[in-house]
Amino acid sequence: MPFPLLSDYWPHGAVGKAYGIFNEERGSDKRAAYVLDAKGVVRYARIYEPGKIPESAEMLEQLRKL
Repeated sequence: MPFPLLSDYWPHGAVGKAYGIFNEERGSDKRAAYVLDAKGVVRYARIYEPGKIPESAEMLEQLRKL
């Protein structure tokens, strides 16, 4: 991928907590996708239902808008 990706692994839940999607009871983030521009501004955000996987085409469409 010609752009960085982020996984909320360590410190555990730090990114999810910063974005308000960390579920304390389950100890994990909700499934979500964000697209940030070069300045770190969130340009797209979507939270998915459990078991739903973000579509690659949807993410590529959002990235092309940058």
